[in-house]
Amino acid sequence: MSTLAPSRRGFIMGCSAAIAAMSGATLSHLAFVDPVDAAGTESDTLIVIFLRGAWDALNVVMPIDGPDRGYYEAARPHIKIPTSGKNAALPLDGRFGFHPAMAPLWELYKQGHLGIVHAVGMTDATRSHFDAQQYIEAGTPGKRTTPSGWITRYLENMPTQSLLVPALATGGSVPLSLLGSTKVVAMTQPSDYRLPGDDTMGRLIHGLYEGDTWLHGAGRRALHSVDTLSRFGLHPYKPAPGVTYPDGQLTTALQTVAQLLKAGLTMRVATIDVGGWDTHQFEGDAGEGYFATLLGELAQGLAAFYTDLYAAHLSGRVTVLAISEFGRRLNQNESGGTDHGHGSVMLLLGGESIKGGKVYGNWPGLRNDQLFDRADLAVTTDYRQVISELLLNRMSAHNLDIIFPGFKPGTPLGLSRPLA
Repeated sequence: MSTLAPSRRGFIMGCSAAIAAMSGATLSHLAFVDPVDAAGTESDTLIVIFLRGAWDALNVVMPIDGPDRGYYEAARPHIKIPTSGKNAALPLDGRFGFHPAMAPLWELYKQGHLGIVHAVGMTDATRSHFDAQQYIEAGTPGKRTTPSGWITRYLENMPTQSLLVPALATGGSVPLSLLGSTKVVAMTQPSDYRLPGDDTMGRLIHGLYEGDTWLHGAGRRALHSVDTLSRFGLHPYKPAPGVTYPDGQLTTALQTVAQLLKAGLTMRVATIDVGGWDTHQFEGDAGEGYFATLLGELAQGLAAFYTDLYAAHLSGRVTVLAISEFGRRLNQNESGGTDHGHGSVMLLLGGESIKGGKVYGNWPGLRNDQLFDRADLAVTTDYRQVISELLLNRMSAHNLDIIFPGFKPGTPLGLSRPLA
């Protein structure tokens, strides 16, 4: 006859999850850490924004000169971004331009706070949203059975004992990059993160853990976590004077991260999901329309976030990485959109962390024989190369073979600065 014998750690996590469920969030055993422990390692806070749906990288950063400009214009007679007149591309360098809706980030690019990596992505050839997102977030392209996400493996190999929230998943759900993590809090905004009912319910729940056993102590620490985080949501968030966030889901997530950071809460990683980038039809002609609206919300939100943190003297230790699962095909389709492609663009935003004002990567060209499958922008930079450099330089990571098993970093792009 067999019996179930739950471990002390498992029981603690179960109690934690129960308390978290009452507070409207996902909270793992991080609530039970000893608050006097020291993390012991310097690190930026890394904000990972996943643009789900595969954004049209060639209309985010497009060629503006040379033969590739001709190939681009021929392939996109209606949806191309013009180089002059209304909605003209914003020049990044002699080769590339930025979509005009990205103007708020263009200013940060010129100041050296935004870096761009072109022709970046996975070498795996999948054009499936589900597979590509899984591969990228697991950090193991081509493998569907990886039991954890790359951020999870990073956190498991870093000291996080003293951190109330080692990782924050905004939006109330945990992405695959944090699969298997016991160090993540998932919530939409602090105002939603509280125990149910009035103060009477709170006193009753706290009363359950008035004792001197390890269980009572664990429960008190879990409740302390809920109480601490819920206090941040007692009043509407007020950004720095002069900072205006646009409306939308992205803004809610960015403001949550900004609010917690400005309140002194240290976290290593925060994740934000932004959907709607699957532009098979009606993408918008000549720099206008649906895609321009999406980019405008992204650019305005990130610029407001950066300015908000800058005013609080926090932008120097926060790095934002924006990534999508793949790009779109070079040729527009008959519905005024673009179909699933291959090579993409990554954005990196930071105060002191990023060597911005430059488009990084080895540009493969848009001539037919230079395209992947003679249809898509080719991938010349593995996305793990970009993230690896950030982890080494800004996040004090050293076990890249664990974080990205089977991947061997190549020559550094030089896009980030080491911690001072």
